[in-house]
Amino acid sequence: MNNPRGAFVQGAEAYGRFLEVFIDGHWWVVGDALENIGKTTKRLGANAYPHLYGGSSGLKGSSPKYSGYATPSKEVKSRFEK
Repeated sequence: MNNPRGAFVQGAEAYGRFLEVFIDGHWWVVGDALENIGKTTKRLGANAYPHLYGGSSGLKGSSPKYSGYATPSKEVKSRFEK
């Protein structure tokens, strides 16, 4: 009994090392994903609600006041006309 490191102990150590690398790698992936989701959410929120993120106005050209109304250049027929 000089060497208590049998097959079971060595297998458990190898499994522990594998599990440590596996879990650590997943934490990196999940952390990066959550960071990117947070940045994207903030950017989308700033575009949709600029007054909440320190901006003064929304997207330019999105209202008829700035972009104007479309006017047809030729006669428009109804699609369902008989």
